[in-house]
Amino acid sequence: MTAAEHPTSQDPGSWRLFRGEGPPRQVTMPPAPPWRRFGERSGGTTAPGDPRPYLIGPTQRDIVNAALHLRRPLLVTGHPGTGKSSLAHAVAHELALGPVLRWPVNSRSTLAEALYHYDAVGRLRETNLRQHADDTAPGIGYFIRLGPLGTALVTAGRPRVLLVDELDKGDVDLPNDLLTVFEEGEFEIPELSRLPPGEDDVEVHSARGGDTVTVHRGVVRCQEFPVVVITSNGEREFPPAFLRRCLRLDLPDPDEQRLRAIVAAHLGAEALPRVDDLVRAFLARRAPGELATDQLLNAAFLRLGGVDLDADGLLEAVLHRLGGAL
Repeated sequence: MTAAEHPTSQDPGSWRLFRGEGPPRQVTMPPAPPWRRFGERSGGTTAPGDPRPYLIGPTQRDIVNAALHLRRPLLVTGHPGTGKSSLAHAVAHELALGPVLRWPVNSRSTLAEALYHYDAVGRLRETNLRQHADDTAPGIGYFIRLGPLGTALVTAGRPRVLLVDELDKGDVDLPNDLLTVFEEGEFEIPELSRLPPGEDDVEVHSARGGDTVTVHRGVVRCQEFPVVVITSNGEREFPPAFLRRCLRLDLPDPDEQRLRAIVAAHLGAEALPRVDDLVRAFLARRAPGELATDQLLNAAFLRLGGVDLDADGLLEAVLHRLGGAL
């Protein structure tokens, strides 16, 4: 991105879209930063627009390749902003494996929700409505939707990429719950396995919007184990049995050379001379885990757009530390 491509670069004051003056006015929103431009998203999938180069060291690259060859989950750790989640998108893009299936984990997440969801209440309501209308209700498969993990396992042919984001935020038993699925490469949908003979194959919804897949006798079994990328911020340890089944990859904080390469990859090599002081300010402020690389990219993007980052504490707002009380 050159300065001429940014609409605010010609007028240093035009970047202030909001003025706090009160009266409404029509404004033209400027282009978003490249890393904040979103493509279509459907169900549990993500497809960021305009993928950018993913810069990774040779040692880390080889660990990723080892996980691909061994068909083992990749457990990625590192400080915020080191590119843990972006790695899954980079692998999917470079290997042409389609949109990433993302499972964002929180304290209430369960294995069942990642595998499938059965809308029993919706089926009962639809059946009652159709009975009153003298119509035939949809089959049970209409009310079953696979989750991101379930969709990743059912896919035939080339594997899909599954991103299990921030597993350490989940329940303490969740990693152990995943072990059987990871080892067996299959799971059962009891609502389908209990169906009478003659209903062996059922069409169910996948995590990808209107797509459907066929489930045979209630068992989802993968032909190719998905590319599983599990991220962790290191908030707690995982059980040894779980760690034994994963390949571990720790992404280090980028050094000065890597930082400049990241800025060039996202904003163009011609941007480097104009943001040299920002790179130095970032390195001077950074302590392990206290600043993220995307904060530097945010500051550089604003600078290239004509924003005076030295004015009114804006630099401090963009490069604020991630730890401690606000």
